[in-house]
Amino acid sequence: MGHIKKGELTEEEKELLEVIGKGTVQEAGTLLSSKNVRVNCLDENGMTPLMHAAYKGKLEMCQLLLRHGADVNCHQHEHGYTALMFAALSGNKDITWVMLEAGAETDVVNSVGRTAAQMAAFVGQHDCVAIINNFFPRERLDYYTKPQGLDKEPKLPPKLAGPLHKIITTTNLHPVKIVMLVNENPLLAEAVALSKCYKVMDLICEKCMKQRDMNEVLAMKMHYISCIFQKCINFLKDGENKLDTLIKSLLKGRPSDGFPVYQEKVIRESIRKFPYCEASLLQQLVRSIAPVEIGSDPTAFSVLTQAITGQVGFVDVDFCTTCGEKGASKRCSVCKMVIYCDQTCQKTHWFTHKKICKDLKALYEKQQLEATREESHEENNGKLDVNSNCVSEDQAEAETAIPQENSNPGDSAEGEKETLRSEAGQTDRPDPPAGPQSSEE
Repeated sequence: MGHIKKGELTEEEKELLEVIGKGTVQEAGTLLSSKNVRVNCLDENGMTPLMHAAYKGKLEMCQLLLRHGADVNCHQHEHGYTALMFAALSGNKDITWVMLEAGAETDVVNSVGRTAAQMAAFVGQHDCVAIINNFFPRERLDYYTKPQGLDKEPKLPPKLAGPLHKIITTTNLHPVKIVMLVNENPLLAEAVALSKCYKVMDLICEKCMKQRDMNEVLAMKMHYISCIFQKCINFLKDGENKLDTLIKSLLKGRPSDGFPVYQEKVIRESIRKFPYCEASLLQQLVRSIAPVEIGSDPTAFSVLTQAITGQVGFVDVDFCTTCGEKGASKRCSVCKMVIYCDQTCQKTHWFTHKKICKDLKALYEKQQLEATREESHEENNGKLDVNSNCVSEDQAEAETAIPQENSNPGDSAEGEKETLRSEAGQTDRPDPPAGPQSSEE
């Protein structure tokens, strides 16, 4: 890349950049086959064709460029942006994943010291943050599928690598979801198989903490999942189909409000058992969870999820009451207060939800009534004031005390977010394609 200068583009390379924005993959493929086109050419801002494709949300273009040898870790942008940073800013989860699988480095920082995950978090692309923070290359797991040193057998049977990798890379850390993933795969749903996975994850956790570039987040995630595996192993030893019993134990709510006490205790216990007491992440989790009474907010699950995936809070997002999957949209037809992914999750949760469903229905109806009254009250107040032109002296003083240009408290934050985009030289970029949409209620 050192011999390629910014802005020195051939006519074919300029055409390629235009095609990436408005053309087809076939047109781009034809141009890339030309000897006058360098796949890692740089525009005047130091952006490669791959960076352009990533930021504009063009998945197939990115895949084509990578097949032609595009450098996923090119760092020549004038503000130090990489293709992964552009993918994260675009909010396209598939492109972010493709960049990671192509070997994108996650700890590279831009000119102001932000990583791709931090940039995505700042502009609200929390799904991309979760993908980056939870990425675990399959190759690192494949290492354990081969005998090492004096071992005659691998620590992890090759047939278990795929199912285990699926669980490791999930961004949904809900214990019920993890048990469901184990239960749906016959290869994993055996005590012996899970014991091997459990030991491998402990080794990965140890390696994350002892390597030079310590990764506390990944270590905590590995430890947490291994603790859920240990619960599965204990239940499987009691007989067949016992994972269904474990799921029911995790979902069982207390009589007063339906809060899953056992689930909360399992998550707290797993955090407490993290073997590296000096870890700052552990201390952060303990400070956040320990003072909270079981049944109050924040729950251990919400705190752990935020720490590991980077998703900030659960505002304006619906999660399945059973498995914690994001984007759930099916409400209980009776109480309207709990949400599920589908009928399977609803049926799984019904054994405990039915005990409080009527109480929740009464609460829902009360909330709806209060909301209607409040809305009516506001409308009546508006009608009373519609012809009033009187302004008191106090009101006049209050109005003159607040400069008009500073009336929006969010202006500074929005301005900084826009700076991220303008630094990229892409302020006129059309919105990238949105991800899969959840069904309406």
